[in-house]
Amino acid sequence: MTYAGIRARTMTEERIRTYVRGLDEQLQGGIPQGHVVLLAGKPGTMKSSLAFHVLYHNAKHEGRGAVYVTLEQSAQSLLGNMRGLGMDTTGLEPRFSVLDLSLIRKKLRQLSNKSWIEVFRMYIENLDKTADISVLVIDSLPVLEVMGKFEDAREDLFHMFEWLRELGITSMLITEMEQDSDKFARHGEDFLSDGIVHLDLRREDRNVNLYLSVVKMRKTAHARGYFPLIYDAGGFELVVQ
Repeated sequence: MTYAGIRARTMTEERIRTYVRGLDEQLQGGIPQGHVVLLAGKPGTMKSSLAFHVLYHNAKHEGRGAVYVTLEQSAQSLLGNMRGLGMDTTGLEPRFSVLDLSLIRKKLRQLSNKSWIEVFRMYIENLDKTADISVLVIDSLPVLEVMGKFEDAREDLFHMFEWLRELGITSMLITEMEQDSDKFARHGEDFLSDGIVHLDLRREDRNVNLYLSVVKMRKTAHARGYFPLIYDAGGFELVVQ
């Protein structure tokens, strides 16, 4: 099939906009609906902010059900940080929900016959029934692996990814890259995922600048270059040169 044929076919896929200026154009309109995407980067690369940005704008402008699962900080802390970046979720309830670790632990104590991962899945499935979730963020995947006590990480992650696909939810799983490594994942998540978006910091002259690359995105003909990513009062913008 020619490039034009691939492009015509992929344009028919229903997509979730990222609302990042310049990025949706690179993705032929956005992330294909139902994809499980890794958002990978080292500390300080604004992974959480970018993921929150996608959920916030989909809930605000399109009325989509959006859930942010934060396993590394409290919901109150996350929402406060995002308000500081101009993303105030006041008035977006119940379309936009933030689920944190303390809520899961509280429910786990009530359901002593359930494992942590079973309670987690139950929470997501119940929210999906009430809010019709379109977009989900899990922050972060390594913490989920620890809390879920994955015994065979590859097999358990395979089942996790398949469960998300069966729900039909477009999911972004944040994963932290080690400082001295270029690997996007530790247990084959990069092969299991439908897409990989890599955020990186580069020292240039006296500045440290943020870059983004779409390493992989199934059902999408996209560029694979590294492009500067900036954040200002208008939100995120990918500078495609």
